[in-house]
Amino acid sequence: MSQHNLGLADLRRLLTESAGVSQGVDMDGDIADASFDDLGYDSIALMEIAARITSTYGVPIEDDALAEATTPRLLLELVNGH
Repeated sequence: MSQHNLGLADLRRLLTESAGVSQGVDMDGDIADASFDDLGYDSIALMEIAARITSTYGVPIEDDALAEATTPRLLLELVNGH
């Protein structure tokens, strides 16, 4: 398992690389508490992000836990608290 903590900048990069950015969404703004729905990411996009986090950072993310991580902040807490 990687000892690197996933930061908001890392998550922004993964989101953008994996699923792009919805029109009208400012990914450079304060997105930590915005819902993934509001940011334009559906459950399939989040599953792709979770798979990339697992492969890059060595942190497995259970489907139930991913469903509860509805904002970037909650996802970061899930990954970094593992």
